[in-house]
Amino acid sequence: MTHHEFKVKWGMVIDLDKCTGCGACMVACQVENNVAPMNDASNKLRTLTWMLVYELSNHKDFPEHETAFLPRPCMQCGAPSCVPVCPVVATDKNEEGGIVSQIYPRCIGCRYCMAACPYHARYFNWLDPVFPKGMDKTLTPEVSPRPRGVVEKCSFCHTRLNNARQRARAEDVDPLDFPVEWYQPACAEACPTGAITFGDLNNPKHEVNRLIKSPYAFRLLERLGTDPQVYYMSRRDWVRYQGDNHLAHEKH
Repeated sequence: MTHHEFKVKWGMVIDLDKCTGCGACMVACQVENNVAPMNDASNKLRTLTWMLVYELSNHKDFPEHETAFLPRPCMQCGAPSCVPVCPVVATDKNEEGGIVSQIYPRCIGCRYCMAACPYHARYFNWLDPVFPKGMDKTLTPEVSPRPRGVVEKCSFCHTRLNNARQRARAEDVDPLDFPVEWYQPACAEACPTGAITFGDLNNPKHEVNRLIKSPYAFRLLERLGTDPQVYYMSRRDWVRYQGDNHLAHEKH
């Protein structure tokens, strides 16, 4: 895997002690990115959810039992395992900001990237998008619905980044250093508890730059060396321990 470094590195910090598992981030993501409702959501082999909330448990009996909820977008890895396996360069990491792209017109649906992603953050579109009557009038006009046969994933609401850059140019602001309020993904904007903080990980003026230095911050499967741009926080030891997917027989 090739490691990529950029001047600007967009990322998020998700506080799992604040997350209630309400699913608002999932709904906001689907609405913003025109993800069509599933005809049969019970078929977990063909679900399409760019942001997925997992439930964690400490596996203890009452009254010591605890649960936590973990939202999982695309990790936008610094050393993405999905990029080198794509035979048609439909996915790449070469844009300032460090967001792993997904170019749908190039995708041939081979799903190598899905097999390579250790976070299961990519989804194959098995069906043409069908929206309920009237819902087509509420679609986000800047996001094209994807046809069947391609792989989809979270893009940190890339259209919002493009809008912020255009605003920066119009207002004579550096397109690489505009106010963080101009660009917030739908999931971060919709979170009712403020569990998701978004910004430039390299910018000391952004809150995420401070949060990732916390002793309670961690990244999923960090031992793999993928260098995710999504960080998590929790003051609970068992939550941080599960974040690296340690085997049950390993010692803490």
